[in-house]
Amino acid sequence: MKIITRFAPSPTGYLHIGNIRTALYSWLFARKNNGKFILRIENTDFKRSNNIFIKNIIKTLKWLKIDWDEGPYLQSEKLNRYNNIINIMLNNGNAYKCYCSKEEFKKNKFQQNITKNNIKYNCKCRNNKTIISNNKPYTVKLHIPKNKNITFIDTIRGKITFKKNILEDFIIKRSNGIPTYNFCVVIDDWDMKITHVIRGEEHINNTPKQIHIINAIKALIPSYTHVSVITDTLGKKISKRDNNFDILKYKEDGYLPHAILNYILRLGWSYGNKEIFSLEEMKKLFNLKNLNKSSSIFTIKKLNWLNRYYLNKLSEKDMINYLKKFFDKKDINVNNGPKLKDLYKIFYKRCNTLSEISNLCKIFYTNPNYNKNLVIKKYLNNNTKIILHLFLKNINTIKIWSIKNIDYILKKILFKLNINFKEIAMTIRLAITGRENTPPINNILYLIGKKKTTHHIKNAINFIKFNNF
Repeated sequence: MKIITRFAPSPTGYLHIGNIRTALYSWLFARKNNGKFILRIENTDFKRSNNIFIKNIIKTLKWLKIDWDEGPYLQSEKLNRYNNIINIMLNNGNAYKCYCSKEEFKKNKFQQNITKNNIKYNCKCRNNKTIISNNKPYTVKLHIPKNKNITFIDTIRGKITFKKNILEDFIIKRSNGIPTYNFCVVIDDWDMKITHVIRGEEHINNTPKQIHIINAIKALIPSYTHVSVITDTLGKKISKRDNNFDILKYKEDGYLPHAILNYILRLGWSYGNKEIFSLEEMKKLFNLKNLNKSSSIFTIKKLNWLNRYYLNKLSEKDMINYLKKFFDKKDINVNNGPKLKDLYKIFYKRCNTLSEISNLCKIFYTNPNYNKNLVIKKYLNNNTKIILHLFLKNINTIKIWSIKNIDYILKKILFKLNINFKEIAMTIRLAITGRENTPPINNILYLIGKKKTTHHIKNAINFIKFNNF
């Protein structure tokens, strides 16, 4: 049997960590078994589906290098296929038209609330053979056998049984003529010969409905794997409507695709104590048996650790190319400052993301921004102005701009003022960068250069005078 899996997101929001984990697991399982991986877009929810989200799905998968063998297929292009099957089911008695009004359903719901009993709606249309005018609106419902439990084996949770009295006949085609999610999913999986369905555990309750449809059309039941939920540190389930977890946002923030995949892989799956996996190792070692039943917690700290690991493995050439693109986007001229190669050497081991490196590198090509916060007030004021004046006076005597000579000047000021070195370094650091955290001050001064350093120190002195700190 050829293994065929699929990733079938709904384009009603941006892809988040949970979506990508489903895609990754399905992709790895297919790749390990020399199978086929299909991309399907489930867009029959016309009110909430948006082409922006379809583009987001494709762009995200391409960035992460999760490739597909077929697709992307759109459910919206298969409405005729769904309706033809529904007509066959109506003719053979596996489905029926329901003309019951919304008011009747509301009345039944009201009765449930009063009696506190789960009274199923006794749909009078189930066995009604009377022909009703087609002008009257109707839904199409699945005719569920009343004496049949639904049992299936979940890869993670084992045997799951839904009792025969839990499910009532449910809608497979709405009154607006659009087939429902559960129906379309089954027909697509049938048409695409999907052998293994890997999806989130929130779909467990959909499974008995889908198996009833599968039995009605006499299709084969696929193997089901329902992976556990992913929550944030507060225990809230990650949602596609939470833009903070949009995968492409991590791209913008300077995370590497391999770090994202490696992190997501470990959110619910393990292989001994191994933490780092190459793509080839992922494909070789991944299996469904090692998936965890318990929920996983997303933490940015662990993702940062992984991303820093992969950043340290990034070649100097790749890093410099990224920095060039970053500065081009920001319209910053890198010719007006130190070589990117020199910046790479002092920054790449200090940061978690490419954007952190890029933002730190900006200080060499732009003027510092003295925001009026507590740190600025503490170190750029009338009391620390003497440090800046003394530093400015001394650097004018330097003929050869070197780290050795810069260190000498800093020690000279330290001896003269007899104050804590942190106060000297922080005052100068904020004056020339506007930032509280940077690499060692002597490296920063050396790379910025004598001319720019002088310019920034003078601006800082004027800032203090103007604001009268």
